[in-house]
Amino acid sequence: MNAQFMFQLKNTDTTSSARCGQITTAHGKIETPVFMPVGTQASVKSLSPHELIDTGSEIILGNTYHLYLRPGMEILRRAGGLHKFANWPRPMLTDSGGYQVFSLAGLRKIHDGGVRFQSHIDGSYHEFTPEKVMEMQRLIGADIIMAFDECPPHDADEKYVARSNAITVKWAQRCKAAWTANQQEYGYGQVLFGIAQGGTFEALRRQSTEQLIELDLPGYAIGGLSVGEPAPAMYEMTAVSTEILPAEKPRYLMGVGKPENLVEAVNLGVDMFDCVMPTRNGRKGQAFTWQGTLNLKNAQFKDDFTPIDEACRCYTCCNFSRAYIRHLLHANELLVMRLVSLHNIQFYQNLMAAMRSAIAENRFTQWRKIFYLKYGWSMDTGS
Repeated sequence: MNAQFMFQLKNTDTTSSARCGQITTAHGKIETPVFMPVGTQASVKSLSPHELIDTGSEIILGNTYHLYLRPGMEILRRAGGLHKFANWPRPMLTDSGGYQVFSLAGLRKIHDGGVRFQSHIDGSYHEFTPEKVMEMQRLIGADIIMAFDECPPHDADEKYVARSNAITVKWAQRCKAAWTANQQEYGYGQVLFGIAQGGTFEALRRQSTEQLIELDLPGYAIGGLSVGEPAPAMYEMTAVSTEILPAEKPRYLMGVGKPENLVEAVNLGVDMFDCVMPTRNGRKGQAFTWQGTLNLKNAQFKDDFTPIDEACRCYTCCNFSRAYIRHLLHANELLVMRLVSLHNIQFYQNLMAAMRSAIAENRFTQWRKIFYLKYGWSMDTGS
């Protein structure tokens, strides 16, 4: 176990399962529940580390698969790890690449030992094993690293998911052995989180979660959701895991998601989230506000000289109007990608801060009702 890592549960809301806490790592503290902006290729697209820090972002995510292909592990080792390479001074988590391998579909072959796949960049062949994934994440140097898992598609049948579960648990065991044997590369320790799978089959989801708990890892992720299944199924499967996972360890719902998804998952007791949505959608002109989402390309904003969100104090909202941003979108100006992405990350961080305050004051259920009724959001039912 890494002596520099600690999870402190500060409060569980008396009106729900929502909880707030604090994670301590070698690179700083993280208040939970937390949203982690995604920096897949050593960069949160269009935003600088300084801008991310200004939004209150305390941890970002990188991806082993993409960093392995570019710039490569040797470059990262020589740079002193990803923190130094990307000039990010705060905590960092790396995804193992399991989801990216899943998304390659026809370009990969899964076997008990690992995965053989073709690079989406140049078609070259590569092999990932649990041991290799642990070694790569050691060289990347993230504070929190993820076990290598097999992520089944949302429409996979029960037989396929059962086999996938068995592979994921075996790989997690091998990852733990390799992680335990690893030496510190940059003078600080790393902690390993396991990933529970099981698709939308309750018994398999429960089995996967219970088997991972037996490994006694520092934290646990809920994987294989937000891959196309209806939102109610995602919430149901999340609840299966959060009801079993140990209260004294952080819980991470991977790849989620929309603001309403975060609210519902926090209500179920989840602590950590990541998603590309704030920046990916921001680059296309979709802005998140307390009144819902705005498509800033629409004609209604042509002469709207108000900020994206009157309640927001980000650089974008303090300096630019919806009309100006619409103009940039139609002119294909690069600046607009930065401005809307920055606002969206700020909105997500404000959302998480509001939930943390509500949980600490035991009023999360009331806050959740206001979020939907007063602020104009609709609960995601998957319809």
